[in-house]
Amino acid sequence: EEQTSGALSVRAMAANFQTSSIWWKAGAFSGALGVVLGAFGAHALKAKVDPYMLEVWDTSNRYHIFHSLALLFVPQTLVGKSTKSSYAGQFFSAGILIFSGSLYAMVLSGNRKLGAITPIGGR
Repeated sequence: EEQTSGALSVRAMAANFQTSSIWWKAGAFSGALGVVLGAFGAHALKAKVDPYMLEVWDTSNRYHIFHSLALLFVPQTLVGKSTKSSYAGQFFSAGILIFSGSLYAMVLSGNRKLGAITPIGGR
């Protein structure tokens, strides 16, 4: 028999911990990937793409890092709340994939039409 009396049940607390752990790991992985992609842009792409595309890469990487940092804070928003609060993590992740992903793809492929996808992710 679970007693909640205004507090979270043990089952709900366990679900929150599991969801929190997922977002912490996602933020850490995404941040590490952002650092790697930033270094790639600064060193490997510098001689291969024009200055505009390098600026696009930099913008994509900056937003990627900011959203990765935000993902690290998602577990703090889940404390004492239902797992529905994890929508923030889902939206931050989608923003990274759609916004930064479309810009990374645009620079790597040279296909500027991919920039049309970018506003869907937040720009």
